[in-house]
Amino acid sequence: MALELTDANFEDLVIKSDKPVIVDFWAVWCGPCRIVGPIVQEIGEDYSEKAVVGKLDVDHNPEAARKYGIRNIPTILYFKGGEVVDKQVGAVPKQVLIDKLEALL
Repeated sequence: MALELTDANFEDLVIKSDKPVIVDFWAVWCGPCRIVGPIVQEIGEDYSEKAVVGKLDVDHNPEAARKYGIRNIPTILYFKGGEVVDKQVGAVPKQVLIDKLEALL
């Protein structure tokens, strides 16, 4: 299951994490986000021991979206050691997201 990330908890759950982190930047009105959302949830369940997987609603949490220059959604950022190390924009197959995560483990 993916964590619900907010501007308030972003630093503690993402930046300070000792595990790799995937952050799905999304919005309710975004069609492609509805495709990616369930995939991110599945990855969150499958990798719960190895990584932190979270979703951040850009409409309700504009600070984090602005800080990382999110202009298109869905955008998935991959963090390691508090730094962005990879990025995926748009809807893609689950395996693409898993391959990027596996490279960080």
